[in-house]
Amino acid sequence: MHVRTTVTALAVAAALLNSAATATAATEPLSRPHVVAHFSLASSQQPENITVDRTGSAYLTFSFARQIVRLSPGGHLHVPATLPAPAKASTPNLGKAFVGGIARADDGTLYVTYATGTADLTGVWAVRPGGRPHRIAALPADGLPNGLALDTRRHRLYVTDSVRGVIYSLPADGGTATVWARGTALEPSTFAGANGLKLHDGAVWATNLDKGTVLRIPVTAHGSAGRIEVRATGMPSIDDFAFTGQGDTLLAARDDNEVDLVRPDGTHTAVLTAADGLRTPTSVAVHGDTVYVPSAAYLTNEDPNLLVAHLAH
Repeated sequence: MHVRTTVTALAVAAALLNSAATATAATEPLSRPHVVAHFSLASSQQPENITVDRTGSAYLTFSFARQIVRLSPGGHLHVPATLPAPAKASTPNLGKAFVGGIARADDGTLYVTYATGTADLTGVWAVRPGGRPHRIAALPADGLPNGLALDTRRHRLYVTDSVRGVIYSLPADGGTATVWARGTALEPSTFAGANGLKLHDGAVWATNLDKGTVLRIPVTAHGSAGRIEVRATGMPSIDDFAFTGQGDTLLAARDDNEVDLVRPDGTHTAVLTAADGLRTPTSVAVHGDTVYVPSAAYLTNEDPNLLVAHLAH
């Protein structure tokens, strides 16, 4: 069933980014941060991951509401899919059902990861335009599938498992998921290991939340995983991230209310903080000169939201 509602208006990007500045800690290359949508914590509207289409519409996962939502540039929130609830969730580390990463194909198909602690539901799910969510690949029920990336050229999906500390690969049309990469750099040390995930310039990039690292794994000519490279360290509670479009420079969300600019040499600087409205930020998307940062309020327990800032190229 499709549901429509309205959240705090998401202004047209140009108007938003030219609005008067408020108190902010934003640092170059970001400027003019502004919270454009506030979500309902009481309704478990806690955005975990994001992707943005050509129109500037944002697609988000509401992790504990088990929902995939679309937020239009006009501020309308549409719920194209709610994933089925398990009979009894026993998700590792969380205890409750969790919708994680999201990716969108050119034809509008949305892919998400879903963890329930049960064999019948845990895995990768797809929702085609106008269709119903269906599981396209099962993943181990004792794991926590989290980050998700789509390789449009090879027509494959990659998934991080934050508990098992591996990266899976599977056909985008669905099928058997196999472990694509493993190693101590991906494994958790206390709570969660491999987390955020992106494809960039012939490699799979991932973060390790416990170890505070950014990792790069080359994709070989045969499609297998090359040697894991540690590209940045010293970012505790790092979650998902996005590249700025300037080489290997990226923006990474950290659960301790920061977004860091991570340079190709591994150095990093906080460019957004709680002063800008971050409330446990979980992921980042870059669309042209606009940066989108959802906050899930997992640790603040107040004001889950979506922040937008201007990116200088």
